[in-house]
Amino acid sequence: MTQTRATQMQVAIAAVRSAATVCRAVQRRLVTAETLQKRDKSPVTVADFASQAVVCAALAESLPDDAVVGEEDAHVLRQDEQAAIRKAVVEHVAGAVGCQVTDEQVLDWIDRGGAAASGRYWTLDPIDGTKGFLRGGQYAVALALIENGKVSLGLLGCPNLPGDGGEDQPGVLLTAERGQGARIVPLWDRSQTTGRPIHVSQVDSPAAARFCESVESAHSDQSHAAQVAQLLGITAEPVRMDSQCKYATVARGRAQIYLRLPTREDYRENIWDHAAGMLVVEQAGGQVTDVTGKPLDFTHGRRLEENAGIIATNGSIHDTVVDAVRRVLG
Repeated sequence: MTQTRATQMQVAIAAVRSAATVCRAVQRRLVTAETLQKRDKSPVTVADFASQAVVCAALAESLPDDAVVGEEDAHVLRQDEQAAIRKAVVEHVAGAVGCQVTDEQVLDWIDRGGAAASGRYWTLDPIDGTKGFLRGGQYAVALALIENGKVSLGLLGCPNLPGDGGEDQPGVLLTAERGQGARIVPLWDRSQTTGRPIHVSQVDSPAAARFCESVESAHSDQSHAAQVAQLLGITAEPVRMDSQCKYATVARGRAQIYLRLPTREDYRENIWDHAAGMLVVEQAGGQVTDVTGKPLDFTHGRRLEENAGIIATNGSIHDTVVDAVRRVLG
């Protein structure tokens, strides 16, 4: 890792930790039985905006020339009827950055995520896994650096994923640099920045593998996934969770296959939903392609326009899994 790359990684680690802290604070204060009963998504709205503002502020301070392609923009938040949500966002951002901030500062930080997805830029999903966030399940802060269509750095902050043992509370941070492997770092202990290497599972029999798939059936065709499992001889129940924590689970060797099978022919994935997770799995020794076996192509703006669906595996069984998916999807 060059000094420049090392600096970029340390800035990104600090930004993801701050964003995860904001998300956890919002979840503890605003997600209640009442909001869940009313299907009120205002907590995740506050956390989404606050998380993006915190990450963009950190990048603006330390890497001011770097563009950001984020999931959110502040257009709706600027409207008068959103005053209560805007006030909550600003309060949480102020707590994260440790000083008073104005509404306009926070809105401008959020809008910094509106850059064009070309050349060199960071892509950010401030909360990946909305339903997981609301139900107290898995969600992630996902940040990746893309340079000329190649993902160079990837980070997944996973506040509710368990560590490797001995931690007082859940929460892990997975980092990856192209050509340098993937590592796991404590999410909340800011004194720890290097962590230890992680590697995918060495399982080389598809029948012995475990699936990882979305909780939400709308995200992936689970009936087709079940057919793929049957073809491969897999009998273990799938590990179901929200967000790019599925990539983290494969990268750590706790599952061997993550399938995101298209639910409709014309759907294309957003880059921020996969860039960080893909690099973490690949640098941990795994492989990630679309359902036809093509590498993910990040040269077409904000979506993976030339790819359909996702297959992530531990690598050794990848071709066999792709073949099974092709047979099922026809």
